[in-house]
Amino acid sequence: MTSVAPEHASPSPHDPMTLSPASQAPVWDDAANERERRRARVRKVASRGVLYVTATFFALFAALPFAWMVLTVFKTNTDLYNPNQNPFLYNEPPTLANITYLFENTEYATFVRNTLIVSVLVVIVTLIGAVPAAYSLSRLAGKWGEGLGIAIFLVYLVPPTLLFIPLSRVVAELGIRNTWWAMVVVYPTFTIPFCTWLLMGFFKSIPRDIEEQAMIDGYSRLEAIWRTVLPVSIPGLLTVVVFSFALTMHEFVYALAFVTSSDQKTISIGVTTELIRGDVFFWQSLMAAAALVAIPMALLYNVFLDRFISGFTLGAVKG
Repeated sequence: MTSVAPEHASPSPHDPMTLSPASQAPVWDDAANERERRRARVRKVASRGVLYVTATFFALFAALPFAWMVLTVFKTNTDLYNPNQNPFLYNEPPTLANITYLFENTEYATFVRNTLIVSVLVVIVTLIGAVPAAYSLSRLAGKWGEGLGIAIFLVYLVPPTLLFIPLSRVVAELGIRNTWWAMVVVYPTFTIPFCTWLLMGFFKSIPRDIEEQAMIDGYSRLEAIWRTVLPVSIPGLLTVVVFSFALTMHEFVYALAFVTSSDQKTISIGVTTELIRGDVFFWQSLMAAAALVAIPMALLYNVFLDRFISGFTLGAVKG
């Protein structure tokens, strides 16, 4: 007698054809999630690769002037001026004659000394003028402070070629023409306006509560500024120092207009006037003079880079 299977017999749990969609869902979800994670990893690696390639390209592009300066310093004339030779290689043995010529036939050491003296004095004058002005305009001037700060900044935008003629009269009246004191007097006229505007934005980012609390504790306003505001303002003050120092070293128009004696010149004007004689350019010595100044400045920027950027960005956001 033939037995008939019940119509609603339960399927075997081991039969793959009888798995329900609900039981299959976790398997497919895990596979899909794994593929998505792989795609995410590939996208992350690709984006970082593009970032590193781009950063490397711009780093090499920025380093090319320094590399070219250093390479040129040790080249002989026949190696440098021969168009048939590879300009990126030493086709002839390197030489130190160009550095020797720089120090023995020009007053380069005097130029460096004058530049350091002028830069330090300008930085001091700039801090003395910009810090009180910026604090007063940001804290005490009320609604007028912002407008006055912008007006002061506009002075910085005036081209030096429009100002060196009247300033030369001022220098002559003071009796400091043809001395580096002329640059000490003139350079703050464009460092103080910009640094005042920059520090205004930085002081605005500092809460008033810290100095008010110091005044409640018995300090005067000047003591509160010295003990609470200025220590917090180190990134902004450092930005002012680096900016003023670098701008003083690179300035050319005023130095050319006010100083003619070699023993009073700074690097920017002394190197160009001593190593460019008519149509004769002492390129290797020029590059040596530039490299000996540019490389220490680049290292200085690199050491204080984080504070320098924070000083600029805080001033830009809050100013």
